[in-house]
Formats: sequence, structure tokens, C-alpha cells
Amino acid sequence: MPSILPQNHAIRSSQRVLSGLSSDKIGTMQRRFIARRVQSTSHHFFLHARVYCVSKTITTKPPPAKEPLTYEPLTCTTTTTSSTRSVLNDPSLKSTWTHRAWMASGCTTVLIPLVKSATGAIDSQMWVEPLIAGYIGYVISDLASGIYHWGIDNYGNAKTPIFGNQIDAFQGHHKWPWTITRREFSNNLHALARAVTLTVLPIDLLCTNPTTLAFVGICSGCIMFSQQFHSWAHGTKSKLPSIVLALQDFGILVSRSQHAAHHRTPYNNNYCIVSGIWNEYLDRSKFFELLEMIFFFKFGVRPRSWSEPDSEWIEETETQSIPVSN
Repeated sequence: MPSILPQNHAIRSSQRVLSGLSSDKIGTMQRRFIARRVQSTSHHFFLHARVYCVSKTITTKPPPAKEPLTYEPLTCTTTTTSSTRSVLNDPSLKSTWTHRAWMASGCTTVLIPLVKSATGAIDSQMWVEPLIAGYIGYVISDLASGIYHWGIDNYGNAKTPIFGNQIDAFQGHHKWPWTITRREFSNNLHALARAVTLTVLPIDLLCTNPTTLAFVGICSGCIMFSQQFHSWAHGTKSKLPSIVLALQDFGILVSRSQHAAHHRTPYNNNYCIVSGIWNEYLDRSKFFELLEMIFFFKFGVRPRSWSEPDSEWIEETETQSIPVSN
């Protein structure tokens, strides 16, 4: 029988060669071999082995370079379709010398009865009655401001005689309530100062009773300054004087939270803007609804509060362009 030792010896030699390759530290090389057995004429087997080493190159593309981040300031802007919206530098919010003149005359008209009342009380040693009358004047002024506010909110328009400008201003106030805080002092109060001057000055000249003068002075003064109290009710807490915040908290002046209810649908409550002490009673008793029914059946006029609020009553929020910082 032919010997198989050479064949086994060749196989072992090939294995040693291959194992030597496997110990090479080229991690990416792959090996394969092809062995072919060739038989000679003398029946001896000779193993011819060829080893093919194939290397596989793995190429990876570097990740694309990241573009540097860039930051640009963003601007938030709000556009409005209204052509009558008040802006920060609107001349209609500024005080004129005419406004200041009427304001000076109104303040003088209010001070006259107060001084005369104090003088009369000193001379007559009568203090209690003027003080009580002054308090009643303060309470009545809140009721009067509510009735007046209700009337111009619900009836008339800009063309209404005498009250047209006030009606237009108050009804526009529902759309842009924040503009009242942008008005200058005399600009905001001159209309009421003019009304107080024309109605109260004759009383100042003719009346000498300390009690009556105390009532007139306090009541007319609170009515004239009611628009300022109204403005403070729309102010932000951080910007209001501490004394104003204290008066609002104690209920001496109408509070911001109470008046805010007037600017929510259905816009038919919390009309009083001096102290607001009448608001709860008037709303619970349906006082203004009774007046509206009387006006409707007597004159056939429907108040605005009976209709769904139109676009002119929907509040627009005060916004300004605010850059977003990096």
C-alpha cells in the first residue's frame, strides 16, 4: 500500500504555515489557501499548497464638519388692522395747554368748597356734619361714576351731541384698555375737570353751608379724579405708587382685580370706578338691567350689553417688539 506519511507531513506543514499567518498582527487580512494534491507515478503523494493573502482595506469618510451655530436676534411683532389704535407716541395722548388750563380750573373749583367748609366748621365748631357729608359725597361719587359709565358704554356713539367724545373714548377703551395708562394726567382728566368747573363753580359762589360745601367738594373731586382712579386700576402693580396700592387693597380706590371683571364678557358689570363699593350691590340687584328695560320699553333703544360683543369690544393686548437675547 502506498505510504500516506508524506501526505500527512505536508498537511501538517501547511497548517503550520497558516497558523503562522494567523498570528500576524494584521487585523484586516483574510486568508485562504488552496491545496491541490498531485499524485506521482510512483504512487507517492506530494502536496503543493498555495497560500493567497487577501487584504481588505476599509475606508471610512470623515464626518462632515459641523457648521458653526449662528444666533440672530428675533423680533416678535404684532400687526393690527385698526387705523385708530393708539400708539406709544400718539399726539392724542399728550396734554395740551388747554387741557392743563381746564385741569387747573377744575382743581380750583374743587378746593373752594373744601376750604369754605373747613373755615365754616371752625367758626361754628361743627365738625361731625361736614365729615359725614364728605363721606356721603364719596359714596355717591362712586354710584354716579357707575351710572355714567353704564350710560356711555351702552348708548350713543361718537356723533352723539355733548357726550360724543366721551362715548367714543370709553367704547374704544374696551378694545385698547391699556391706552389709558399712556395718557398724560391733564389729557386724561380735562373733560371731567371742565364739567366740574361749569357745574360746581356757581354752587361755590352761592353756598355758605359747611355741610353742603363738604358734600359738593368731596363728591365733585372724586368724580373729577375718577378717571385717574380708573387709570390706576389698569396699571401694573410694579409701576404703581405704594400709597395707591394700599388704597386699592383697603377698598378706598377701585382695585385692579375688581375692575378687570368689567373687561371680560359680557361687559355688563362692575361699572363703578371710584371705590367700587357699589359694584356688588348693583350687579346682584340687577339695577342696570332694570334701567335697560325701562329705556327699551320707553324709547325702544336696545343697550349694547344685549348683543354679542363685536370686534370693536374685543380687547387687544398691548405688545411691543421684543428682541430675544442670545
